Amino acid sequence: MTIARSARLDPMSTELEPWPLEPDQVLGGDPQVSGLVLDTSADGRVERGIWQHTAGVSRDTESDELFVVLRGRATIEVEGGPTVEVGPGDVGLLHAGDRTTWRVHEDLRKIYQVTQDPG
Repeated sequence: MTIARSARLDPMSTELEPWPLEPDQVLGGDPQVSGLVLDTSADGRVERGIWQHTAGVSRDTESDELFVVLRGRATIEVEGGPTVEVGPGDVGLLHAGDRTTWRVHEDLRKIYQVTQDPG
């Protein structure tokens, strides 16, 4: 799905597509991840979308990302860095290469913008 310029949508009721985790990413519970890419820049470096992670624990290696939590709660542990608690209305920043553990306490839905390294 690509939305038109100056379009509007309801991110809380927008239907998402399954984005399955790899088995080695799951650390606890049975977390399910889904999302929807809303827009990608012409050069493919910037992606905007909606992402959801159900309760459970998973790990990831991040890209440069800015996100806003719409609902849910999670603890994000950055290897060698801070532990961040996020909930509705919070804005988060992740940096490319961050190795993270997501402890999702309540199903989390966020709006995100990821920027890929040009190299």
